[in-house]
Order: sequence, then structure tokens, then C-alpha cells
Amino acid sequence: MKKLVLLFLSLLAFSFAFQACDDSKTYAEMLEEEDDAIAAFIRDNDIQVISQTEFFNNDSTTDVSKNEYVQLSSGVYMQIVDKGSDNLADTVKNNDLILVRFMEYSILDKDTSLSNLNAVETVDEFKYTVTSSSIAGIFTQGYMLSYYSSTAVPAGWLVPLPYVRDMAHVKLIVPSKMGHSTAMQYVYPYFYDIKKYQIYR
Repeated sequence: MKKLVLLFLSLLAFSFAFQACDDSKTYAEMLEEEDDAIAAFIRDNDIQVISQTEFFNNDSTTDVSKNEYVQLSSGVYMQIVDKGSDNLADTVKNNDLILVRFMEYSILDKDTSLSNLNAVETVDEFKYTVTSSSIAGIFTQGYMLSYYSSTAVPAGWLVPLPYVRDMAHVKLIVPSKMGHSTAMQYVYPYFYDIKKYQIYR
């Protein structure tokens, strides 16, 4: 009888220990946490979200005085602070090199994780490529390349390019699925203040 009670208590203790160690989250829970964090960031920063229809009806612009961001079908929230060049032909084209000044802020950690705004001699650069089925960006130099050890430009960074021109300034809320590889792996959303998209030809 003592052995049976001892065995039962051992199993009970083991099950409690196992539950205490198993504090990992499911992917669904991580996505829910991400959605909650983005919603809190939008609320805390008094962001006014407009629809894509409103955005297109307003000549693909956002009203900065109202702190408007458009929620795009990709899940990215975008504010166009400055469309850039007055020359309508100064758009991004296939194989262009783009220089970027940016600040990356982790929405979950509530902290700036990376920035080249004060790096006088360093700028992030990527090559923009377009095919019949996709668009992509490939980092050739900069902080993003060295910090995340990946040449892939976050898909969220490419979202504004059809709507802006040379020297544009945009702000983005990028969910993990549109972020860099680390964001996708850990389901982390990021806010970006991209001060300048400069087309380098």
C-alpha cells in the first residue's frame, strides 16, 4: 500500500513539475498577443485607422495632422508623412538601389531595437527587384543586414513603394508575417519610422 501511495505521489509531483516547465505559448497564442500589442500601440499613440477605400479616395495619402494610418490588405499599417519628390517620374523601378534611414521599434518590448538615424557614415541599402509574380528587396549593406544576418528586406518595407517617390518619409506598423526572419520566428510586430527612401541610380 505504501508503494502505491508513493507511486501516486511521485506521478502527481512529476505532472506538476512538467506543467510548471511547460510555459511555452502556442503559435495561436503568440498571434493573439501580437494582435493585442498592435491594438494597444494604435490606441496609445492616438492613431486614426482609415480603410484602403478612404486611402485611395484621398489620392493615396494619409492626413498626418489627424495621425491617420491606412490598414492595407497585407496587414501593414502605413502613414505617408511625405510622398517625396514632386517629379512624378521619380518612382522606384526594377533593379534600383534604395538607401534607407530608419528607426525600428519593438512593439512587444516597447523599445527601440535598431536605428541608423545617427549613423553618419552608415546607411542601409537594398536592391529592389520585380518579376511577373513577385517583388523583393535584397540588402547589400547596413545595420539590418549585419544585425539580423539576412539579405531579405522585410516585406513590410516594400509595401509603401508603389505610393511614394524618391526621398519619401513613411511610418509603418509591420506585423510579424511581413517582417524580417526574426520577427516571423518569434511573432514580433515592429514599428518603423523610415525617414528616407532615397533612390540611388
